[in-house]
Amino acid sequence: MPQPEPPMIRVVGVVMRDDAGRILTVRKRGTSRFMLVGGKPEPGETPEAAAVREAAEEIRAALDPDALSLLGHFRAPAANEPDHVIESTVFTHPLVAHDEPAAEIEELRWLDPASPLPGDLAPLLVGYVLPALAAE
Repeated sequence: MPQPEPPMIRVVGVVMRDDAGRILTVRKRGTSRFMLVGGKPEPGETPEAAAVREAAEEIRAALDPDALSLLGHFRAPAANEPDHVIESTVFTHPLVAHDEPAAEIEELRWLDPASPLPGDLAPLLVGYVLPALAAE
């Protein structure tokens, strides 16, 4: 008998890099995995609008919707919801001024993709986003 499909969570993510190529990652309160800035779109919200809204909520960054560039659409095991899968639309955006963590974000951390990767990264980041960035 085939296994049922795991529940799907749709999200958006935004890659912002500094001049050294490091990627800004965030960790939500009460979790242990670092991931991209982003989150779940509201009903009827486009992925681009969700990316702009989530960046404003999470790190008080003002993204320019016209500066978002689609990196790709990816599916990966969810980092914080056991037995769930995320379907993510991931954009790149030039680095903009941002503030301390806000909303549900507890911690910001820069990730150097050229260094050994820490073991606390979200599966989407390790398995899909970093390889897509390396292929650019």
